[in-house]
Amino acid sequence: MAVVDCGEGPDAVAARLTGRPVSAARARSGGLAEVTLAGGRAVVVKRGDGPGAVRAEVAGLRWLAAAGAVPVPEVLGHDERWLVTELVPTGRPSAGAATRFGRALAALHAAGAPAFGAAPPDGPRDAWIGRAPMRNEPGTDWPRWYAEHRVLPYLRAAVDRGTLRPGEAAVVERVCERLPELAGPPEQPARLHGDLWSGNVLWGADDAVRLIDPAAHGGHRESDLAMLRLFGCPYLDRIVAGYQEAAALSDGWAERIGLHQLFPLLVHAALFGRSYAEQALTTSRNFADM
Repeated sequence: MAVVDCGEGPDAVAARLTGRPVSAARARSGGLAEVTLAGGRAVVVKRGDGPGAVRAEVAGLRWLAAAGAVPVPEVLGHDERWLVTELVPTGRPSAGAATRFGRALAALHAAGAPAFGAAPPDGPRDAWIGRAPMRNEPGTDWPRWYAEHRVLPYLRAAVDRGTLRPGEAAVVERVCERLPELAGPPEQPARLHGDLWSGNVLWGADDAVRLIDPAAHGGHRESDLAMLRLFGCPYLDRIVAGYQEAAALSDGWAERIGLHQLFPLLVHAALFGRSYAEQALTTSRNFADM
């Protein structure tokens, strides 16, 4: 049942969803709030970006946690509009934590998914990646699924918003046509975080890495690694080394990074403007006539 927002603040939300009195609250960046419950436990309160966003995030967090590989913050309460999770004290990135995270990420991916595009159990098909809608439509053939349900919808959105000119779309469409020959060896559907940029990698004060804000779905494991590289991540080489120790990547994976980056680049082009469209076009030109 949807909860009507009657002007509740994060402190009232935390009290209602956890059943605990609140002793303090303060705003954080990104529309989050940090709330201290009676007894001293600190929690994070987050409001969903759109219909079904909280449900999708909760299902994603629980699906990732069920793999027993990379920890995620515990969900302490939620409704259709709000999410309350534990607050994880943060520390500094370290080489050792990065290597361990790489191994754990490989184990998370190996936990698998029923299909490419499969939503987490109890998660909606109409989900979100950041502030953009994302449809989780299952498929069995990764190149076809990736083109149809990840690249082309955001290409059309970027064109519709005027971020990308109609004549420029052809180069991206050409890459989609060539995906079967560019995609590398077939892979089984992996259990993806789905929005694995560095801001969603939480380096804990306990020297462990946790994942937050997933857009979880079944996908290609190289996609999570490509997202990490797109926006930069501390000790990325150590993360990849740890991953390779646990589960070797297929030959040519490094040359395919750009293919997997097309999806997030076009999402960002649709949301944030021309500079991301230009990056998507540059990336596409590298693959269109290989």
